[in-house]
Amino acid sequence: MNPELLNNLVSMKMPFGKYKGTLLCDLPETYLVWFSGQGFPAGKLGMLLQTMYEIRLNGLEYLLTPLKR
Repeated sequence: MNPELLNNLVSMKMPFGKYKGTLLCDLPETYLVWFSGQGFPAGKLGMLLQTMYEIRLNGLEYLLTPLKR
């Protein structure tokens, strides 16, 4: 896994929608599940949201904890 992706998850904020301004790593799981059903956006944002979805799905949130500091 690319470490830069993990850094983006803890520093990039959601640019639109109900959770605009929320860090991607802090988005609720239900929102990520909704995107997985509807389709993730194109480009880098979609890739990051899909990565965050996979992290949550597999219980790997602990990987982000040291990066949040």
